[in-house]
Parts: sequence; structure tokens; C-alpha cells
Amino acid sequence: MNLTSPTRTLLLTTSLCLAALFNTAANAQSMVSVKGSTLNMREGPGTHTAVLWELKQGYPLQITERKGSWLRVRDFEGDTGWVARSLTGNTPHHVVKSKVANLRAGPGTQHRIVGRLEYGELLRTREKRADWVRVERSEGVSGWIAKRLLWGF
Repeated sequence: MNLTSPTRTLLLTTSLCLAALFNTAANAQSMVSVKGSTLNMREGPGTHTAVLWELKQGYPLQITERKGSWLRVRDFEGDTGWVARSLTGNTPHHVVKSKVANLRAGPGTQHRIVGRLEYGELLRTREKRADWVRVERSEGVSGWIAKRLLWGF
């Protein structure tokens, strides 16, 4: 096939844009959670760096970079730091990102309210349906919440 220079340029540009878009989407989907009872989020990739935060079991984190056995991560508030990859897992959790939210008996606003959730509350993800997520609190109470009010996986 003999393509003209403008056609080749257009194809190359389109391919590069699609590759960048795919790479960004893949990175955005890369999530982990704290595997043990606690985990230190550090300033840099190593135990010699300062501890910024102590995170509890299940806390979801978005991977933004990998460096050896360390992961650079971002939390739901946009804070970043480094965690040891061996201390993370893939058990899905969410954090409430709205000031308050209703926990409902089913996936929709027509279902009765079974509880109230607060900003920063950590929840175990149990099921996903369209724009709703079934979550479970640490004490075992479960219900549904609108996905737009949550951050995590």
C-alpha cells in the first residue's frame, strides 16, 4: 500500500494518541489495597525514607509508578507516597468521598436507608451494579451506595 505523507502522518498521530490514551486508562485502573493490619506510606521507595501516613487494612490506593519492590500510590484525597508492594493486595475496597452518604437496602434511591456513611469511611466492596456498589462496614453491616460517592475499586 502506497500512502501519501499526510495520510502517514495522520495514521501515526492517531496511533500515538490511542497508545497514550490506553496507557493512561490502564494506569488509572491499577489499584491495590493494604493487605496487613497496617502499612506505612513513605516519602520515597525504601524503609530509610520518612513515614508520611499509616494506613489500615483494606485502604485502597491507586498505583502511579513502580520502582523495584515499591509502588508509588495516590489515595482518595490525592496524597501520594510509596508503599512496599509485598504489603498490598487486590481485595477491593472503597472510601466515602462525600461529606455524608446514605447506605441503602438496594441499588437505587427507591430503596430504604439502612445507615449513614461519613467522609473517609473505609468499606469492603462486595458487588457492583451499574452506578451502585454494595459495600460492607467493618462491623458487618452492608448495603448499597451510589458509585459517584465513592473512591476505590
